Amino acid sequence: MSAYVARREDREVEHTAWGRLEWMVSGRLGNSATMTVGRCHIAPGQANPRHHHPNCDEVLHVLQGTIEHAAGDQRVAMGPGDTISIPAGVVHNATNVGDDEAVFVISFSSADRRTVGE
Repeated sequence: MSAYVARREDREVEHTAWGRLEWMVSGRLGNSATMTVGRCHIAPGQANPRHHHPNCDEVLHVLQGTIEHAAGDQRVAMGPGDTISIPAGVVHNATNVGDDEAVFVISFSSADRRTVGE
């Protein structure tokens, strides 16, 4: 497989009650056989549902805003430049505790990430 450039118009966008997910790389998009990469936007005062990924690890890197990330029994405040690595199977979620939209890059160790709600 050769290198693939994902253009803005190639992204898959999922709108939710709490924000949106933008997918740039995945098996479903046909541009990776090993990874999923996206960007998550969470509105102020909102949180994505608690969930886990049974088939892959996740790395989350904050670009903008302030979140509280819960992973298992751990809760940690995160801001721009902070990164968390979440092992497969660990229940987690992010809450935007700031006044601005929170934006972070999310990557997964599988091209077919699976998500299971709590």
